Amino acid sequence: MRRALSLTLIGLGVFCIAGGLLLRFYAYPALAKIPQDPNTVSVAQGSGVTALVYVPQGSSARPEIRQNLNLTSKTYVTGDLRAPESKKNGDVVTWIEASEVKDDASNLTVNGSVRALCLDRFTGEAVAPCTNGYLEKEKGVKITNEGSPKTPQFPGYNFKLPFNTEKGTYKWYDSTLGAPVDARFDGEEQINGVDVYRFRQSVPVSKVSSRDVPGSLIGKPETPTVNAGLYYEVDRTLWIEPVTGAMIKLRQWSKQELRTSEQGPGQGTTVFDGTMELNADSVAKNVNTAKENSSKLWLLTGLPVILWIVGGVALLIGILLLATGRRRSRHSF
Repeated sequence: MRRALSLTLIGLGVFCIAGGLLLRFYAYPALAKIPQDPNTVSVAQGSGVTALVYVPQGSSARPEIRQNLNLTSKTYVTGDLRAPESKKNGDVVTWIEASEVKDDASNLTVNGSVRALCLDRFTGEAVAPCTNGYLEKEKGVKITNEGSPKTPQFPGYNFKLPFNTEKGTYKWYDSTLGAPVDARFDGEEQINGVDVYRFRQSVPVSKVSSRDVPGSLIGKPETPTVNAGLYYEVDRTLWIEPVTGAMIKLRQWSKQELRTSEQGPGQGTTVFDGTMELNADSVAKNVNTAKENSSKLWLLTGLPVILWIVGGVALLIGILLLATGRRRSRHSF
């Protein structure tokens, strides 16, 4: 009876330990991946914003700076399943992001863009090569990465941080700057009952481009076209659910200023100044998705720990029972 019980416990212990190892080191890497075919919409809003809008004028549009605007930004993310990198059950996926910012009152466009990029399905980082990758800020004009096919066009993290996000610093891509910027851990919070990590990202005033603009736009109506530099700064906060690495909430204040060669900081023309933040509906949707996915991942991370503990205790008790049973058998002769 003792021997049968000890062997049963030893078998149970081995089974639990092996099952935990299988879940953690085989099932988890196979299943903890971002989807190949996302279909999401996120909405950010801002009020009291100064922005450059484009007013229709015949077959073209006239740029005009307006103040105290209420803006809405919509971002759509889908997957390109026909891309060469998007192989079934593969480790790389191609996502397409389309975004547009509009003035609520006039429905005039502030800005918009479409881009396609390849991502590592486990880390969430942008990878290269990416056959179908591009950036389109002007309709019909796609900027590709043909000159540097081995370097990601949008390096760093773009949509989420890695599974099991740590309290550290990550490179988050800034689309206006055109480069990844440090997003540093800034504390912990709860949003709608979900524990999140807060990360802060700051870009000091930086020149991001030069462009020819109408003189009337920057206070020089006597000059048809003036070359001006576009200067940009931002303070961005990301709230990340650490188990999945998913973004729950985002808020950013940014400012853009056009300056001529003779103008210094603050002397130019502000073409954007305001704060945009994911609205309550988008945050609630992100929370629900994170809860669902983190519960699934717990089966692959938390359950193995329980199995290892149960298996270790069962194995230890089984070995002790077997050992003491053998000693008693020897003493009985």
